[in-house]
Amino acid sequence: MKNINAQKSKKEMDMIHGKLLGKLIIFVIPVMLSGILQLLFNAADVVVVGRFAGDESLAAVGSTGALINLLTNLFIGLSVGVNVVVAHFYGSNNRSRIPAAVHTGIMVAVICGLFMTLIGVLFADDLLILMSTPADVLGLATIYLRIYFLGMPAMMVYNFGAAILRASGDTKRPLYFLTAAGVVNVGLNLLFVIVFQMGVEGVGWATVISQYMSAAMIMICLIWEKEELHFSVKLLKIDKQILLRIIKIGLPAGLQGTVFSLSNVVIQSSVNSFGKLVVAGNAAASNLEGFVYIAMNSFHQTAITFVGQNYGAGDRKRVLKVTILCMTMVTIVGLVLGNLMVVFGRPLLEIYSQSRLVVDYGYVRLQYICTIYCLCGMMDTMVGALRGVGYSIAPMIVSILGACGLRLVYIATIFSLIHTQECLYLSYPISWFVTLCVHILIFTIVYRKKLPARMILVK
Repeated sequence: MKNINAQKSKKEMDMIHGKLLGKLIIFVIPVMLSGILQLLFNAADVVVVGRFAGDESLAAVGSTGALINLLTNLFIGLSVGVNVVVAHFYGSNNRSRIPAAVHTGIMVAVICGLFMTLIGVLFADDLLILMSTPADVLGLATIYLRIYFLGMPAMMVYNFGAAILRASGDTKRPLYFLTAAGVVNVGLNLLFVIVFQMGVEGVGWATVISQYMSAAMIMICLIWEKEELHFSVKLLKIDKQILLRIIKIGLPAGLQGTVFSLSNVVIQSSVNSFGKLVVAGNAAASNLEGFVYIAMNSFHQTAITFVGQNYGAGDRKRVLKVTILCMTMVTIVGLVLGNLMVVFGRPLLEIYSQSRLVVDYGYVRLQYICTIYCLCGMMDTMVGALRGVGYSIAPMIVSILGACGLRLVYIATIFSLIHTQECLYLSYPISWFVTLCVHILIFTIVYRKKLPARMILVK
């Protein structure tokens, strides 16, 4: 028993006592590396298909990204609810309820994954047509999308399992699992596309196989756990009370992500109107841009967990301190990485395509979005802090109206008058800034007027 407790204490992190900065850094680095590795492996898909299957295949894979995010964000958002619920149980030392949260979360993940597979396989062609996907890449894009969605159950299980481990402070093991699965993904990409000449089909199957591998590893990890995080098929059921808490926090987060993705689908449709070379350049730039975003989004995940545990512990001042530190760090990371991406943008884009026009079109996106990408990270971090204290509906409404609504109005008005890439991409930083300001205002109101009445302050 002593060995188990000792091992457990090393995996968990005490987020409610002691100095914060060092713990935040220790927590955020594996989360950041996990996201960056995941994007590296996804980038391998795009690079391999672009270099060895051609620009048409590159455009086919790239044109599905916004649609995939639209269809998956709603359910992946529920994993945020699992993270917050488990974090609250840890912070309040109510560990007897954690097993029910673990099994409810995994059950929800499986159900959501199967539902997404059904939707993706049956309606891939129709959804891509609605997005105005160019006719010359529609066939390949449909094949890739249908294969990709066969991996949805595994994707959901991994994300929910990783959320459970992160809530306890364990960010390292999800990183290890993702790394192993990603290496397999890259190897299978090279094998299927270069050796077997499978094109987009090869990239799709490599992704699906690696997703099931990562899901299997995270489930084995939970099965091997000895105490409250232990998973057993015999205990697999849905706790209605916990499910309602997960939905209360996670559903608004998922709806927010879905509406964001909807606006991105509209933007992708606008990009598609410029032709396949612009679509290919946009796909490559978006892939590079993702590395900056995922680094900043790790602070969103960190804010959720640290704020969640300290909210559960009733420490109001520590909630504010976590929020300020996360906002400071995400601003620095966003400015540095975003501008480095612009400086080295052209040679990086050349990794994806040898076409000069594709590189030129992709670089336009990097210039207009990455320079001040820190605004996006700051916006997401404020959302994470609000979710950590259980407020998920307010940031959802603000994001829908401020970011998505404003973006769609911009496209329908200004972009329709000035039909250029540059004008289209400006919709991102404008919407980020407006939404960030409103989120800060809401957090200030919640902190001053709502938290004191709901918390037992720690002396």
